[in-house]
Amino acid sequence: MGHHQVLIVGGGAAGITVAARLKRARPGLDVAILEPATEHYYQPGWTLVGGGVFSLEQTRRLEADLIPAGVTWIREAVAGFDPDHNSVSTSAGQTLRYDALVVATGMTLNWAAIKGLPEALGKGGVCSNYAKEFAPYTWECIQHFKGGNAVFTCPPMPIKCPGAPQKIAYLADDAIKRDPAVAAKSKVIYATATPGIFGIPVYAAPLREVVARKGIDARYSHTLTEVRPASKEAVFQVAKEGEEPREEVISYELLHVTPPMTAPPVVAQSPLAAASGFVEVDKHTLQHVRYANVFSSGDVSGMPNSKTAAAVRGQAPVLVTNLLAQLDGGQGDGSYNGYSCCPLITGYGKTIMAEFNYDAQPEPSFPLDPTQERWSMWLMKTVVLPWLYWNRMLKGGDHEKRFIPGLDR
Repeated sequence: MGHHQVLIVGGGAAGITVAARLKRARPGLDVAILEPATEHYYQPGWTLVGGGVFSLEQTRRLEADLIPAGVTWIREAVAGFDPDHNSVSTSAGQTLRYDALVVATGMTLNWAAIKGLPEALGKGGVCSNYAKEFAPYTWECIQHFKGGNAVFTCPPMPIKCPGAPQKIAYLADDAIKRDPAVAAKSKVIYATATPGIFGIPVYAAPLREVVARKGIDARYSHTLTEVRPASKEAVFQVAKEGEEPREEVISYELLHVTPPMTAPPVVAQSPLAAASGFVEVDKHTLQHVRYANVFSSGDVSGMPNSKTAAAVRGQAPVLVTNLLAQLDGGQGDGSYNGYSCCPLITGYGKTIMAEFNYDAQPEPSFPLDPTQERWSMWLMKTVVLPWLYWNRMLKGGDHEKRFIPGLDR
């Protein structure tokens, strides 16, 4: 039976960032990461892979190269949580004990929740930027699109970066319009389960203008329930407020699907989970409401923030402060305000840098109107933020938030 002062379950953006900051704060601290994957991907780059800007290889690094120096890497998956006995079981049958636990497993993509989708993915014009196996195929579909309906879906919340499903629609629209003959016989449809284009009103307004300018057919309260690849049809449940639910079938030549997402079953079925299935932590302290030595960061945490890598950037210092105080027998004063950032790509060379907090208020890092589409923010998204992710965030580096925003999905 192994024991560590701090056990981090998950070696993605949240797990690596927290581990790096812990070791910077206390180099002698015994920290372990439980993570089976041997490769680590910069998932915020997959929209750009699907849009033909990045190659998939540009988003990949070896996990071994990212584990902070002095951190023990246990190359297994979590099999169960027993917080009453301060222990975790692993896929190889180990029992690991801890003084403090950080749950950072990320979310599960539920492709099978949509009838016919698993069989349809990766061929016949059905693609998704939400998995490394399918993101390159999105660009193939866009390049070879010859007309008809290009449909882009968004499931009910919560999902990783709520802005990502529409970003690829805007890029595809730009690409399709490069050929006027194809554009003349094409329609871009954005069908989302949400009641509006974006959950933060100040940023929703300019996005509605983008949709109108581009002539995109935005259909709200549309939840994808089935894909029929033989007939190239997407089936939606439409449930608008004040109306009877109905079914709507939309034909497609290109179908980009964002799958429903949940907490991993191993978390959802554990004592750590809230009714939602996500880890039940205080939204400001990131500390579990029932187990004082348990913390959570990233997509699996049950906080009502937008699930992006930018959120991790805001959460990690707070979590580390409060976890170290807990190890010392005290109570930390770190407080997370829900900060998140979603660079909303509205076309090639255009991005709205949407930064906001729990109160849905803008938190801009730049002395500019954050609701405007800008070339400079496109450069931030495509050049600066990837560099910051690999070279600062995952290494536990500090930077002033002002003029350097967080990282999105």
